[in-house]
Amino acid sequence: MGSATTQALAATTAALRAASGVDLDVAGELFAVARAVGDSSQLSGALADSAASAEARRKVVADVFGGAVKPTTASLLTTAVAQRWSSSDDLVDGIEELAVRAVAVADASADVEAELFAFTRTVADNPELELALGSRLGDSAAKGTLVEKLLQGRASAGATLIASALVRQPRERRVRQLLARATRLVADQRNRAVATVVAAAPLSAAQSERLASALTKRYGTPVSLNTIVDPTVVGGLRVQIADDVIDASVSARLADLRQRLAG
Repeated sequence: MGSATTQALAATTAALRAASGVDLDVAGELFAVARAVGDSSQLSGALADSAASAEARRKVVADVFGGAVKPTTASLLTTAVAQRWSSSDDLVDGIEELAVRAVAVADASADVEAELFAFTRTVADNPELELALGSRLGDSAAKGTLVEKLLQGRASAGATLIASALVRQPRERRVRQLLARATRLVADQRNRAVATVVAAAPLSAAQSERLASALTKRYGTPVSLNTIVDPTVVGGLRVQIADDVIDASVSARLADLRQRLAG
C-alpha cells in the first residue's frame, strides 16, 4: 500500500466517523459503487487520475451516481475520489473498505466480527463451498444470493451484507482472505482488536473472559476472541492479533524441543 493510499484511507475513515445518516442502505450503495468502479477500467481510471483536478473527479461521481444514491453515500464518495490514491485498484479497495466500515457503524448492536468469523470457518470446512464462491466461473449475483441463503437466520443483516457483497467481486482474492480482512476492519471501526485463539478444546466462559481481559490489558484496547478448536495443538493456546503471534501451545514447545535435540 502506497503512502498516498494510506493518507486517502485515513481521510475517508475520518469522513465516515463525521457523517450522519449512515445506515445499511448507505453501506449497500457503497458496495455497489465499488463493484461498478471495479468492473470499469475507464471509470476507475477517471476517478483515480491524480492528473485530473479533485473537482473534475467529483463531477464524474455526480454525473455517474448522482441521484442514484443517498446524499450520505454521495458525500462519502465525493470525499473518496477527492483523495490521491496510489492506483485505481486501491481506490476500488478504498470504497469497499468504506462500505465495510459503514456496516460496522450502521449495525452497531450486532456482533458482526464473530458472525463473519463463523462464516469464514464454515467456508474453510467446506472446500466445495469455497470453490463455488471463489471460482472465476459462475454468476456473481448468484454467489451473493447463495451466501444470503446460507446466512439467513444465522447472522445479522450487517454480516450478511458484507459477506454477500464481497463474494460478488473477489478480484483475484480468496474468499477467506476477504472475510478475514472485513472482520479486522469492522473491529477497527469499533475501536477493538480481534484475537484468533487456537486451542485443543473449547474455552469455558471464565477462561475466555480471563484471556480477553489479559489481552485487553496487554494491547491497551478491547479485544474480542474468535476461537478455533484444533486437537493438534495438544494443550495450551496459540493467539494471533494482526501480525503478533503468541504461541504457548504444547505442540509448539515439543517442536522447539525437537529442534534443540536435532541441533
